[in-house]
Amino acid sequence: MCLEHVREFNAGYDWFEGMTAEEILDAQGPASGWRTESPSFRPTAGVDGMPRWADYDDPLEAISARANGIKSKARRQAEMAMDGRFSREEAAALDTMGLGLDVDRKVLRRRYSELVRRYHPDRNGGDRGYETRLNKVVEAYQTLRKSRAIA
Repeated sequence: MCLEHVREFNAGYDWFEGMTAEEILDAQGPASGWRTESPSFRPTAGVDGMPRWADYDDPLEAISARANGIKSKARRQAEMAMDGRFSREEAAALDTMGLGLDVDRKVLRRRYSELVRRYHPDRNGGDRGYETRLNKVVEAYQTLRKSRAIA
């Protein structure tokens, strides 16, 4: 959209339409965004090893911990790729599986079985919320299963 059309659209748009005066005041408050639950900090978010919102009293500590977790994940993947035995794709797969450099086929298979049991919808009351995570685990296993670096 060009600026003229954006202005035209905004002129006819009322964000607060249908809200009471109290709801409008609440939505304009400085802490209004902190009351909504971010997917990154839901109680189920910790399954990937990242911190959950409920683990912290201060929102800034939670954000900092999440950022540090992302940085350390990237650092681990880079170290694995620099090891020389694993490609960057294999290093990412190891990280997805939660494994280190000292992996063998038996450990890989055991971890795969454990993660499939944890994330499969049948084990979660039919909840398909973990389906994306399960697919990532399966893809990571297929990558590592073919790796020549794993004895």
